[in-house]
Amino acid sequence: MSDAKKTAELDLQAIIKKAESQTDFPQVSLDEFTPPTYEEWKQACIELLKGAPFEKKMYTKTYEGITFEPMYFRATTEEILPKNSYPGMGDFLRGATANGYVNNAWGIAQPCDETMPAENNELLKHEIDKGSSIYNVKLDSATRDALDARQGEKVGDNGVSLTTLGDVEALLNGLKLDQYPLYIYAGESAAPIMALIIAAVKKNGGDVSKLRGVIGADPIGALTLKGKLDQSLDKIFDEQAALAKFAVKNCPGVKTFMVRSDVYSNGGANDIQELAYSLATAVTYLRAMLDRGLTIDDAAEQIMFGVSMGANFFMQISKLRAIRPIWAQIVKAFGGSEEVQHIHLHARPAKFFMTVYDPYVNLLRGASQLFSAIAGGVESYENSAFDEPIRKGDEFSRRIARNMQIILREEFGLVQPIDPAGGSWAVETLTKQIKEKVWTEFQAVEGKGGIVAALKEGYPQAQIDAVLAARLKAVMGRRDRIVGTNMYPNMLEERLDPRAEDFAENKKVRAAAIEDYLGKVDAAAVKDALAKVDAGNFETVIDAAAKGATIADLRGALGTGASDEVKTIVPHRLAEKFEKLREATEKFKAEKNDNVKIFLANMGPTPQHKARADFTTSFLQVGAFEVLGNNGFETVDDAAKAAKESGADAVVICSTDATYPDIVPALAPKLHEVLPNATVYLAGTAPEELVETYKNAGIDDYINIRSNCYQTLTAMQKKKGIRD
Repeated sequence: MSDAKKTAELDLQAIIKKAESQTDFPQVSLDEFTPPTYEEWKQACIELLKGAPFEKKMYTKTYEGITFEPMYFRATTEEILPKNSYPGMGDFLRGATANGYVNNAWGIAQPCDETMPAENNELLKHEIDKGSSIYNVKLDSATRDALDARQGEKVGDNGVSLTTLGDVEALLNGLKLDQYPLYIYAGESAAPIMALIIAAVKKNGGDVSKLRGVIGADPIGALTLKGKLDQSLDKIFDEQAALAKFAVKNCPGVKTFMVRSDVYSNGGANDIQELAYSLATAVTYLRAMLDRGLTIDDAAEQIMFGVSMGANFFMQISKLRAIRPIWAQIVKAFGGSEEVQHIHLHARPAKFFMTVYDPYVNLLRGASQLFSAIAGGVESYENSAFDEPIRKGDEFSRRIARNMQIILREEFGLVQPIDPAGGSWAVETLTKQIKEKVWTEFQAVEGKGGIVAALKEGYPQAQIDAVLAARLKAVMGRRDRIVGTNMYPNMLEERLDPRAEDFAENKKVRAAAIEDYLGKVDAAAVKDALAKVDAGNFETVIDAAAKGATIADLRGALGTGASDEVKTIVPHRLAEKFEKLREATEKFKAEKNDNVKIFLANMGPTPQHKARADFTTSFLQVGAFEVLGNNGFETVDDAAKAAKESGADAVVICSTDATYPDIVPALAPKLHEVLPNATVYLAGTAPEELVETYKNAGIDDYINIRSNCYQTLTAMQKKKGIRD
């Protein structure tokens, strides 16, 4: 047994002994309360629902094919409660360590994405000074693709630009790499950037054996996102195997694979798909490393998982608890020792659920996602800045994101409870259901020959597309609500300055720095070192980097060769269609000094029309339309006259179901007479026996809770002449 394992067991024994000693709690009598039966509770709910079906209102279906029940009971959960399972032991369901976060809190890995290496270096130091505990470096797309910045199209997009050894030295200058882990997602291959990092650390007298963290590749994730790679997967696996062998021997604290689930979650995948396809990806990496001479223990230790945290709080806790025993089972099946069966989980908020409009709501979304990640037991977390969908963060947005984690640590005391969700009847039930469904989907992928074969067939893409379509249908009809976007829009919002990157200027500045550095390099020595690069011997790659080879030089020396093609999984955000709709209105308004005008024909006193007028106003403001309200009209002639004077593009009659049979036949024809080009809507629905009557009177359509908001607003825009 390892020393770490012995320490964990001793810690656990101490915790159990302390708990057993707490026997002097006072007895509390609850005799004054009569426990209600489930049937009594259900009957009370039915009465409150006022005729709405109990099964429809109190049971919630999810995109994972799991139904949330209104109440969970010990009697039905007894068999799955973790009575003999402890944190840090067994299948790691309850966490990777026996003492949770008590002695070692989760790592705070706030992303640093400044374009220039020296500026990003300052940001990394600043983050540590302000409470982060991990150097989390974001690379721009050119660096992830191992391209020279002078050939990059969008230099600095979403991250730092690194081309030369000098760039990497500037990035790492003064960082305490022996104290804080370094996180870098490297794209399809980690070999070029890892070689530059090792060369820079050695050149500046650092000890590479003390490096910790992940400098990791996800070639299958990159393939899924891009559709085609610049080299074959077999070629990349050869590079990664050589890199992994070097890491095991020289810097065992560094992982070289980063399985990122966001390629699936950003495509709209449900949690089952996200986990199953990520696990299948990791299994492919295990097999590739084993085929190239690594042991299962060494191969398993090379993999970190990056998981996206979604919008359903309890589902997120449960999915983190579910993935741990599945991975432990997989590694065990490969012959891995108990010490390497625990999964390494890093998490971040799913960008899929973030919004451009009312972006401060992203703070609330982020708080829920962060809390669920901590309750689920992640080892590290990067909390997105609330303005991430709009621009790179600034000091304000980064500070809030970072402090959210620090507050949970320092003020909320979330380092104290160990597996806080453990034993929850609801969470344990969800965990079991997720485990079973993930395992079934994982086996389906394995049955197709693994994740790569499945992607070539288009299976994961089709499964995710189906879920995305269901999500979009629900959000367009507002059954799924996005606060500030398709519900409760802020009409007084002032859009954030996107602070768009000047890519041309970035490229100019970076080109000058690269050329200055290369002017001091011994070109002959670089050429000689590149000629000796052997993809199977990572030391040769480091040597070329140390001589002054650029990241593109290293990529070229390692070799290229196109991979097979797969259908891409296109990243989305759930709000993007509504955002595009609203942006089209705002653009039209700015250019034409006009807008879609909707007149509310509010009939009767305020109590009679207010509920539907308010609903309709909120419904229409989602498209940023001009809604012309009023205090109500006593007669249909008054309403028709005011409608004519408004010159509106559409009119919505607002009143009650009881008054519509008298109002609609009288008012609708008058509205068409005074506004012949307007569309006339009725707020609410029509009983079946009156549908034809209302249609003949001139009701063109309805606005109600079952309306497709997106289609209705788009139709109004098109009639006005607004185009995307």
